[in-house]
Amino acid sequence: MASNDIGDWFRSIPRITKFWFVGSIALPLAAKFGLISPVMLILRYDFVVYKFQIWRLLTSVLYYPVGFHYLLNLYFLYSYSVRLETGTFLGRPADYIALLCFNWICLIIIGLTAGLFYLMDPMVLSVLYIWCQLNKDITVTFWFGTRFPAMYLPWVLFGFNLIVGDGGLFELIGILVGHLYFFLKFKYPQDFGGPQLITTPQFLYKYFPSHQTWTGFGEVPRRRFTNGNQGGEGGHTWGRGQTLGGN
Repeated sequence: MASNDIGDWFRSIPRITKFWFVGSIALPLAAKFGLISPVMLILRYDFVVYKFQIWRLLTSVLYYPVGFHYLLNLYFLYSYSVRLETGTFLGRPADYIALLCFNWICLIIIGLTAGLFYLMDPMVLSVLYIWCQLNKDITVTFWFGTRFPAMYLPWVLFGFNLIVGDGGLFELIGILVGHLYFFLKFKYPQDFGGPQLITTPQFLYKYFPSHQTWTGFGEVPRRRFTNGNQGGEGGHTWGRGQTLGGN
């Protein structure tokens, strides 16, 4: 029964989050058990630019030394990536991939410039920040039962790591990158009447087409698309309305 429950849970993970989640488990465990050197996975400007070790651009986002903080990263990655993929970006996988690629490219630029080795922290925080802004009035629960609106959760995590962690630098970078995406994608076009500055490349719709989604038998589809070019760029869902926890 336990194996069936685990299998059902794993199959229930939406596919984009699943690839990210599995990659973030496989690489750290491979390094932990000596199957690959951690030095080969971190971001290093000299190795990327002069030795063309391009894989570091990806592995630096997936790898983090195994420990308590790593497990927290996995929890937040799974929780908030699933909520974004099945909420705001439900039926729009290309748009969600575009979000992840935008944040990833921004973090790579910052990481190479600032000499950062690990990018899992800011990548996870950038996704968490976007969900919190799209669902800012939902109450979340943090450690010891503290409750507050979701919009404050990234800053609570920043303050927590500022005091007891590594100084909060990675969390702050993740917040800044997440805010950049949120502002350009949602805030600027809707509140300031500006143009849509972030759009999903058309080739992504070819490989990850938008699709109809239903909430249950006899219910009206949440969204309907007539072709892959529409992609959902003209609107979004602002959250699913349930109470969610940060612990």
